[in-house]
Amino acid sequence: MLWLAPRLEAAGYKVFADIFDLDAGDEWRGKLTAALQTRAVKMLLCCSDETLARRGVLEEIAIAEDLTKQLPDSNFIIPLKIRAFKKVFGIGGLQYVDFESGWAKGLANLLKSLEKQQVPKAGGGVIQPEWYAYLRRHAVEIEGAPEVLTSNWLRIMRMPDKLNHLVPRNRANEAVLRKLGASFEFPMAEFGDGFLTFASPPDLEEYFEQVGPFRTERDFDILGFLENGSADAGIEGRDAKSIMVNLFRQAWEKHCVRQGFLAHTFSNGLSFHVGEEKFGLKKRMSWGRQGERRSSMLRGVARKKIWEYGVSVVPSLFPYPHMRLKGRVLFSDIGDRNKAIVIPDTKTQFRLRRSVCSSWRNKAWHGRVMAFMELLAGDSPYVDLAVGSGGSITLDAMPIQFTAPVTARQTNRLGEDAEDPDTSTLGGHFEDEDA
Repeated sequence: MLWLAPRLEAAGYKVFADIFDLDAGDEWRGKLTAALQTRAVKMLLCCSDETLARRGVLEEIAIAEDLTKQLPDSNFIIPLKIRAFKKVFGIGGLQYVDFESGWAKGLANLLKSLEKQQVPKAGGGVIQPEWYAYLRRHAVEIEGAPEVLTSNWLRIMRMPDKLNHLVPRNRANEAVLRKLGASFEFPMAEFGDGFLTFASPPDLEEYFEQVGPFRTERDFDILGFLENGSADAGIEGRDAKSIMVNLFRQAWEKHCVRQGFLAHTFSNGLSFHVGEEKFGLKKRMSWGRQGERRSSMLRGVARKKIWEYGVSVVPSLFPYPHMRLKGRVLFSDIGDRNKAIVIPDTKTQFRLRRSVCSSWRNKAWHGRVMAFMELLAGDSPYVDLAVGSGGSITLDAMPIQFTAPVTARQTNRLGEDAEDPDTSTLGGHFEDEDA
């Protein structure tokens, strides 16, 4: 019901749901009977031994059977086979729609039947937000015990002590200088006639050869610069923080490029994905501490498209310097030899993310980011972002953990690393328990 109803609403049908339409104190049998007799065009009966054993369901079947005799519609009751079930009186001879062998296939056949039987569409394609709210309320059980949770923050463990303002010794063409600065291997921010960077003049010699040598106009103590900016350089405190965030972001992105991750530009930033050169399709990446190892898929296939997990980063200085990771998914068409051909249309990418990734639960997203960091860091507990001879920006490869006073338990029945066998299902489960 919770899987099917929103998809029927998206297709334009209006769905009656007792969980929304019944209020405290309502005489539920009377209200359901009235709904069947006066409002229903079809009764979709979800069939399994569990559901058909309920007394209320059997009463509803009896009411619907009586209505079938009165209505000109002999197909008023449409059984949906969720799991194998023993036939019961009233629906024994009715042809069912098979959802057991695949929910996506079952939905397609049901929609085809509704269209063929000319069931009117009165919902306007609007999905009631109450479905998702109800699902969330009933998906988690709270226990009165502490729980260790993992964030998407990577703590910045170390950074250089100094930030340099480097300028060319000779007059340089601004366009050439800007182009070289943007493609330099270390992070740089344009400022005045030169750059703010952690690199030193010797680091620039070879790459900026056509510009000539650089000199250090001034240098800044990082902590003082972040706190107060620089009155001498005309940089206010908030601008200093923006500059530092920009340099941190560049350091991450340049490191990911060096490591061979696939870069992709979204509307709100650059992300890096596990492409075919980095990791095999449908393989699982092991992650976690010794004795508690798990695995997650970083590249897979869904709806006949290749999906590749990746992250974008948002550096932050509050309450302490850290990098905040945001999970991203990039979809591609399948070319020769399973080669991924990135889909250029942003609307198509958005629709695929909404349909495929909406089923990924929190633990699966968590598993993917942990696997991504394991792939990025290798055997090291840290990730060192090269920024020049002045040092490096060192990240803890393990996201920050904190302890919540209560424990939230998922009530779904899938295991921690379960995979839905029907990968075409919109609500299917790909990967370790929610992704």
